[in-house]
Amino acid sequence: MMTKMESVLVAVLVGMTGSSAPAGEIASVYTSLDLSECRNIETLTDGEGSVWSCQGYNGIPVQVAADDLRYFVSYGENANARTVAQQTLTHFNTIHTMLEWRVERRDNWEPFATILRYFWERGDHGPKGETLVVTKLGVDDACHVAYVSASDNRKANDMARTIADNHARTFDCKRDKPTQVEP
Repeated sequence: MMTKMESVLVAVLVGMTGSSAPAGEIASVYTSLDLSECRNIETLTDGEGSVWSCQGYNGIPVQVAADDLRYFVSYGENANARTVAQQTLTHFNTIHTMLEWRVERRDNWEPFATILRYFWERGDHGPKGETLVVTKLGVDDACHVAYVSASDNRKANDMARTIADNHARTFDCKRDKPTQVEP
């Protein structure tokens, strides 16, 4: 029996594969990042954090770690060794339960980036907001490409997709620095 999210994913994939897509076509696929559906693989020694293993697009492992009131999201079999495993927003944050994958049609639909909404706050009743984090998915590494301000920004999703599509594949995780994008 499929979960609701798996049904949505199947519907999106059927719609994509049912068309005669030219090579290089780009689309979005969505998977759940609901931690209650993921496997808790570690409780951190201070008892203040945890690490979860979740299923992503096409079986790609997604690792979520929560520590010091911040979330870290990494991808792939060797998630801990990727640059993104050490990247998060500077403010206290949580993550959305839906993960957008940007995929490109080659022989199959291959993911090259993700877009994830973070909810943040500065603490002590300070400002709160939302940021879309664009992450490059590479063979050897994954890392943040851009932080798109999503607070009061109706174009944030389109902006994040454009950045993913135009910059994620050529972004160098060792050399390049993520950009901050305001509306």
